[in-house]
Amino acid sequence: MEFRRLGRSGLNISEISYGNWLTHGSQVEEDQAQACIKAALDAGITTFDTADVYANTAAESVLGRGLKGQRRESLEIFTKVFWPTGPKGPNDKGLSRKHIVESANASLQRLGTDYVDLYQAHRFDHSTPLEETMLAFADLVRQGKVLYVGVSEWSADQITQGAQLARELKVPFISNQPQYSMLWRVIESQVVPAAEREGLSQIVWSPIAQGVLTGKYKPGQPLPEGSRATDVNGGANMVKRFLDDETLTAVAKLEPLAADAGLSMAQLAVAWVLQNPNVASAIIGASRPEQVHENVKAAGVKLDEDLLTKIDEALEGVIERDASLTRSPSL
Repeated sequence: MEFRRLGRSGLNISEISYGNWLTHGSQVEEDQAQACIKAALDAGITTFDTADVYANTAAESVLGRGLKGQRRESLEIFTKVFWPTGPKGPNDKGLSRKHIVESANASLQRLGTDYVDLYQAHRFDHSTPLEETMLAFADLVRQGKVLYVGVSEWSADQITQGAQLARELKVPFISNQPQYSMLWRVIESQVVPAAEREGLSQIVWSPIAQGVLTGKYKPGQPLPEGSRATDVNGGANMVKRFLDDETLTAVAKLEPLAADAGLSMAQLAVAWVLQNPNVASAIIGASRPEQVHENVKAAGVKLDEDLLTKIDEALEGVIERDASLTRSPSL
């Protein structure tokens, strides 16, 4: 495993991290989830990412059980706050001081830890003053419950505003967690430059485009039985944007490129996001331990410029670059 600094901080994280969105507590049974966590630990992954909203808080509990007994100082545990949880009352959502403080305490209990290494605003809250949000984060840092602060899917302007407040409050604001893959490059023109300027790194999710970049979906063919694309509770709505025949035909052109590089399609996809110097880590998920073992082999892989050019040529016409697609909903 290789390690990278997160933002302009002293924190090192594994360049491949393990996340449990859509799997733990919902799609995958407990025994299988624990086997995947063990596989991640065995592979040298030290960075684990979750969120209170995943499986309506169950995913945090699964991860807490999976990491129990491990040396806490040897792990980096990340979670997030924003989306509705619990009975979904009027304050069970967003980035108000009340919701942040209560959610942080509940997350710590579920994870079985006294602190999280990184606490992330899961989206931008348009209905709460940013000053209130950042002050709540600052107080959690002062209390020792949170070591560093990050965000997820914030726009360039939102990152800039947050960074200014963080400096004033002396809060270690160090990361953004966006969707990023060969097919989804919306962060490149605005978010990445803003993050570089403000001292943030990207921790990217869905580097394999919800499985599309593994090559398992074929143009003109039925969706594989049991795949994410057939599971309405497991991400079918997310993956469908990539399932048109034009995209799948372009993705199929990557197969010989991966083979020539001695990589699987999934390894090529994960390695590709790690070529961006502003990316500190790529989050992989898994429903089976063998997926962890395969994808982690992308750590440390360097792709030459000729291969990167060929990837761009293969995907020409199906790459999404629209920066306006980085946006947060109104709750």
